Amino acid sequence: MTAEAALIGLLGELSDYLWPFVRIGAFVMVMPLVGSSFVPTTARLLIGLALTLVMAPVLPTYEVPEILSLAGVVLVFQELAIGIAMGFAVQIMFDAITLGGQVIAMSMGLGFAVFLDRARGVNVPVLGQLFLILGMLIFLTLNGHLALIELLAESFFLLPIASGGLSLPAVSFLLEWSAQLFVLALKIALPALAALIVVNLSFGVMSRAAPTLNLFAVGFPVAMLLGFVIIFLNMGGLQENVALFLNETLFMLPTLLGR
Repeated sequence: MTAEAALIGLLGELSDYLWPFVRIGAFVMVMPLVGSSFVPTTARLLIGLALTLVMAPVLPTYEVPEILSLAGVVLVFQELAIGIAMGFAVQIMFDAITLGGQVIAMSMGLGFAVFLDRARGVNVPVLGQLFLILGMLIFLTLNGHLALIELLAESFFLLPIASGGLSLPAVSFLLEWSAQLFVLALKIALPALAALIVVNLSFGVMSRAAPTLNLFAVGFPVAMLLGFVIIFLNMGGLQENVALFLNETLFMLPTLLGR
């Protein structure tokens, strides 16, 4: 028996685990928390392998081509696209939380205080990083990670392996869903923005009444202090928005896979 024949035979025996691992591994590489850059690639692969070993025995049967054939390569890319699309849809929520914190930081004068975001490898305002950490804690508290694993297993029933991959309507739906990033960011930042606009208008009136008043010396500390007060009072709203958007995402993913 040649080495190529032995390799094909081995891949055939492992196909029940290999094909689910492609989709699960792609999802784990992109999903929130685990897919962050500060999590070693080896750890992510081990998590994907562990999930595959648990899910593969209960998945529906399917007929797939040989992995070394052209149809097999196409199927690999289809499964990768499904896993990445699911992870991207959930990652939008955390990007929206970070964006909301950045908008508030810019409005209250904290835009110059930046911090290295280990998840993305770029500098973001400290307030955005704080909101991201709080969003992750809320996500874990609500058992969002368990719900995502359950949806990942359900995806093999909604969109089985070798069923054609994501359709064009599904891709279009995912692109439309990405607009929710700005919707959630606006919901998070709107209370603070509204209050800070009122403060700025008040200082504008004061500058007209007292032109000699140094607005930078007075307005900057007041705006920053008021911003912190509003953030503290709006923590309940952050939790509510994250829970609501997580619920919408969990309902959106089956719709995406069913298109």
